[in-house]
Amino acid sequence: MNTEQARFNMIEQQIRPWNVLAQDVLDLLTVVKREEFVPAAYRSLAFFDTEIPLPSGENMLAPKVEARILQEANVKKHEQVLEIGTGSGYMAALLGYKARHVTTVEIDPELKALAEKSLSANGVSNVSVELGNGAQGWQGEYDVIVISGALPFLPDTFLQQIKVGGRIVAIIGEVPVMSLQVITRRSEQVYDTVNVFELVAKPLHAATAVSHFTF
Repeated sequence: MNTEQARFNMIEQQIRPWNVLAQDVLDLLTVVKREEFVPAAYRSLAFFDTEIPLPSGENMLAPKVEARILQEANVKKHEQVLEIGTGSGYMAALLGYKARHVTTVEIDPELKALAEKSLSANGVSNVSVELGNGAQGWQGEYDVIVISGALPFLPDTFLQQIKVGGRIVAIIGEVPVMSLQVITRRSEQVYDTVNVFELVAKPLHAATAVSHFTF
């Protein structure tokens, strides 16, 4: 397989047609080598339009979804970013190239170790991988929060941890109705929410379930 041709085809045939048109995002997809973050057993699938299995029953999102999330986050070089759900570390690496610093939180020790190894091997030095449950947020204030697994609803803790002018990019909903949302904090009390597109994604580990009982 010609790796660079496969990468080019992924960008031109999958990602660009999905309204990922920001040139800095498209350029970054050639800089951060996706195949370096894919488990060895699945490396041949690195550029396919599919989710890729990870340890502990998790998975990498399809490349077009990852790229669209990155575009919607619109990270600037001075910004502090929080990612919930590190997975392979690929999204953290992409965010790291655009941000001042990324704190990424992973609940599974095996995935944390895998991500740290891949980030180090690829020279990403401004990403800190923390072990813990970030489903209700994480300590600190951030310019951008990216949540890499689906949540039935967005806990208020995330709304409090985003700075004014900051963005939260999250997959909200339950099967079969989920959407990628961008929530922008306009002031201390005002938040704007935009539904970007519909998709189906695995729930974030340890996410609080919605009660469907009625009284």
